[in-house]
Amino acid sequence: MKLLLAAIVLFLIVETNAQWYKFPGQAVRGSRDMLRAYRDMRKANWKNSDKYFHARGNYDAARRGPGGRWAASVISNGRAAYHLVKDRDRAEIARDQAANRWGRNGGDPNRYRPRGLPSKY
Repeated sequence: MKLLLAAIVLFLIVETNAQWYKFPGQAVRGSRDMLRAYRDMRKANWKNSDKYFHARGNYDAARRGPGGRWAASVISNGRAAYHLVKDRDRAEIARDQAANRWGRNGGDPNRYRPRGLPSKY
């Protein structure tokens, strides 16, 4: 009986700490954060602002938790792979990826914010 009780308590502790059930919701909300950053970038149409929006989208998604961080990574790396296939400038792709990593790792997206970008972004 004591062994069974100990097993149940251990299971409840592990399950509570793992919180694996939150991952899909975090991933969905993180994907939405990435989409919102993309739409804002298109709407702003501001010169030299793409790095800021890359960093902001990744930052917002990663703040959702492990699922959001994963979604940001998949979306960012997928975009980079697509641009490599399309034969885009490799140096530009590397700069975009650096901004993505900066935001995903909790860095302040304003590091990449261009002067004069409206405050609503």
